[in-house]
Formats: sequence, C-alpha cells, structure tokens
Amino acid sequence: MIQIIPETSRFSVKNEWLESNLSFSFGEYYDESNIQFGPLRVFNDDTIQPGRGFGIHPHREMEIVSIVLKGQLKHEDSLGSSGHLKFGNVQLMSAGTGLLHSEMNPSTEEESSFLQLWFFPDQKQLTPSYQDITFNIDAMHNELLPILSSNPTEGTAKIHSDVTLYLSRLDNGQELYFKQDRGRKMYVFVIEGELVLNQEFVVSQKDSARISNEQELTMKSNQESFILFMDLAGGE
Repeated sequence: MIQIIPETSRFSVKNEWLESNLSFSFGEYYDESNIQFGPLRVFNDDTIQPGRGFGIHPHREMEIVSIVLKGQLKHEDSLGSSGHLKFGNVQLMSAGTGLLHSEMNPSTEEESSFLQLWFFPDQKQLTPSYQDITFNIDAMHNELLPILSSNPTEGTAKIHSDVTLYLSRLDNGQELYFKQDRGRKMYVFVIEGELVLNQEFVVSQKDSARISNEQELTMKSNQESFILFMDLAGGE
C-alpha cells in the first residue's frame, strides 16, 4: 500500500521567528490516527529566523535527527557536545536517560531550514550521546546515499533504532529501485522536485509517501529532485 500525504495536509505553526510544518502529532497538534509510522514518531520541517532558535530544553528516550537544508544550525547540550551544522551535515542525538540541549540559528542574516526527525529507540535507558557527520554530497547524485543506519558503514551515523535514512539528488528522468524485506515499511519525502512511485503515484515537492506491504519500489523523477528515503521496521 502506498499512501500519499500532500504538503497541504501538514499542520503548520508560525510565529515571528519559527515556521514549523508537522507530519505527525506534535505539541499543540494532536491526531490519534497520526502518531507514528513504524518507529518514526516526529517529522518536522522547520525554518528559523536569524539569531533565534530553541533554547535549552529536555529530551529523553528518543533518537533525534537533524538534517540542515539551508543556512546553519548550532547545537549545544548538557553532555558538553556542540556542533555547527550546515548542508552536508547530519546530527544524531540519542536522548536515552535524559539530557538538555539547544538549537539556534547563529546567522545574523540568513534563515536556517532543517528537517528534524524523532525515532523510538530499540531499547530504553540508553546512555545519552551525540554525533554529527559530514556526508559526501556528490555521492548522492542519482544514487541512494545512506546517512545514518542501525548498521552503519563508514561515514554513516549509528542510530539505536531499526531504520536507515538515505538522501538522493536525481536528474530529470532518473529512476531508483529499492527491494524491501517483508514486514518492513518505507517512507519518502520530496524535498525538491517531483517523483512517480511504481509508475503510478505522484509525490510532489514537500509531499510524503507512507509505504507498507510493498516489496519493490521504483522512484522516477519527473524533474530534477532531491529526496529523503527511509527503510523502517514494521509495526504501527
């Protein structure tokens, strides 16, 4: 089953410093039918104005991923970790038993746009930890480039959840193929451009697709496209 979730269905929060588009229940938005997809619990598409951001706040028992699309993002936490992220970086924080952190746009001129995803961990009471990696932007050209995984390869962040995240930038007319194991799920988010899934389902810019009970998936670009693809454990 392939379910297309259009951009217009996302819940939006906007104030003088933040625009956040929510794909799952989060904060003031609650829909009991839209809590999670497999271990994926949160998918927020955020834009922060210069010099603003999320001050120090707590997290626990969650794997938190941030992927910067534009501008900069500065991270600091109670572990003493810090990171200054831009496009080409992915940040992974294992909140585990609990920590405090902040996320700020350090620029005085440019907006910061990033995706933040939360995943349920495979086990509780993990020791909190922080990673940020730099991935090879050129290596995602017409290929699925893994950026984090529960079974990481070199240059891929280690996540404590049964999921692999990929990025790809596709030329017009290019096609990707993914063969999936039974009982697992897939998730597609089009950052830029437009895809056709399995020669039938159109996924436009900022739309997503939730895919279950499909063992094969083709993703063909209708135009130059930039996508996030996930291979996820089954479940909810």
